[in-house]
Amino acid sequence: MKTIIRTLILLLIVMWLGGVMFFPIVAATAFGTLSDTHAAGTVVAHCLRILHEEGLFAGAAIVVLLIAGQVTRALPRPGAASVVVTLIMLALTAFSQFWTIPQMEKDRIAVGGAIDDVPATNPYHADFNRRHALSEKTEEGVLLAGIVLVVLLCREPKTVRG
Repeated sequence: MKTIIRTLILLLIVMWLGGVMFFPIVAATAFGTLSDTHAAGTVVAHCLRILHEEGLFAGAAIVVLLIAGQVTRALPRPGAASVVVTLIMLALTAFSQFWTIPQMEKDRIAVGGAIDDVPATNPYHADFNRRHALSEKTEEGVLLAGIVLVVLLCREPKTVRG
């Protein structure tokens, strides 16, 4: 049981962080190969929604497994910090998925569908760009928190000297 819990936690972290790390490559490829920035943005937005759904699932499962790992003593030390870091990752992902992206979509729709068809000085375009920058920082926060989570889970347990 201990091995199963630890393995599932690590696989979920690998899946989530791997997606977050790979996403910029998907975005760069979309914008580098599609001449229409609206089409590229549509591809990227769809991929980001999938990444967020994956992250929300993985994060919830990680929290459950971390708690189960403590109850069953499958994890060698108290995992409150690991749970808190995972909850931060979940909160950032949910913020992006359910607040930032829908607001960007409203801006896009308000200008007729293609944000680049209006000048950057247009209030909706400016708001879109601000939210896009926020979205990037949010994803960076998820990545950094994920690295912290890996460190917390991989560190050696403290030994009691007696």
